Amino acid sequence: MKKFATIAAALIVCAGAYAQDDAQKAAAEAAAALVGAPKEEAAPVKPRYWVNSVVFDLGLNQTSLTNWAAGGFKTVTFSAGIDGKANYTKDLLSWNNRLQLQYGFIWSEDKANVLQKNNDLMYLESKFAYKTGKESKWNYTASFDFRSQFSDTFGAYEKKEDGKWTPINLKSGLFSPAYTNVAFGMEWKPSDWFNINIAPLTGGFTIVTNPDLRKQYGMALIDADNPESAYRSALFQFGAQIKTNAKFAINDVFNFETQLVVFTNYLHKPLTENRVNWDNKITWQVAKFFKIGFNTWLIYDPIVEIDGVKSKVQFKDFLAFNFTYTFGKK
Repeated sequence: MKKFATIAAALIVCAGAYAQDDAQKAAAEAAAALVGAPKEEAAPVKPRYWVNSVVFDLGLNQTSLTNWAAGGFKTVTFSAGIDGKANYTKDLLSWNNRLQLQYGFIWSEDKANVLQKNNDLMYLESKFAYKTGKESKWNYTASFDFRSQFSDTFGAYEKKEDGKWTPINLKSGLFSPAYTNVAFGMEWKPSDWFNINIAPLTGGFTIVTNPDLRKQYGMALIDADNPESAYRSALFQFGAQIKTNAKFAINDVFNFETQLVVFTNYLHKPLTENRVNWDNKITWQVAKFFKIGFNTWLIYDPIVEIDGVKSKVQFKDFLAFNFTYTFGKK
């Protein structure tokens, strides 16, 4: 009996060893098959030609007074802004688009029936560019821009007998004025943060839809021989334009952008009476969703009449603490 048990145990051990050898052999064959199998190639990365972003700003300030001995009025200040960009790049071709919309007003208890506007901007830019060479810093360009505002602006407010305030001395309004230009030229872009565009062929219109404002913005008489005739609603200008852009960023916290545009009209006193627009935008990101913004605008237009006087420099600045949110790529 012992002899039989010994033989059975030996057979079991041999069978286990044989099964283990088969398992090791199968594992080795599977590993060899995996090593010899062709590797799957990674799917190619789809090129991204468009880079889009929208920055939304919203500011609200409020002052409330109750039994305040020093005096004053309750006020509410509201401002909103959108800065949208859609840029396309492929090989030597690029197409950059930017839309800036801003609006703000002040409500004050002493003029409770009116909203006093303090900021208003509608500005669209679009530019096609084609590099002169792969490593070149020069581009052929064709660009379009449009600038106007949303609502009427008044120079003063008059108190009526019923105690309500009425705006007087209209200064501007929707599409009064509006400026539009189409420019063809060359752009020098030595770096991503700076470029200068020289467009010797630039044509555009100054548009004033409100008849009461046409004389103020230099529109021509329909009948030049009759001073009492109506003024035209648009003025065509053809000349040359130089546009310079620069932008700086420090750790995505402090940003500065500036744009200087100088236009000279071939049809009226070229090189002596030039139109100048200089915009500056400074932002300081104090927290993830909050920033301090400071904007300035300078305009010099020799044909615009301000308080009966032409060739005055116009300047505006706007300081705000805003909630800000960015959709898309910064």
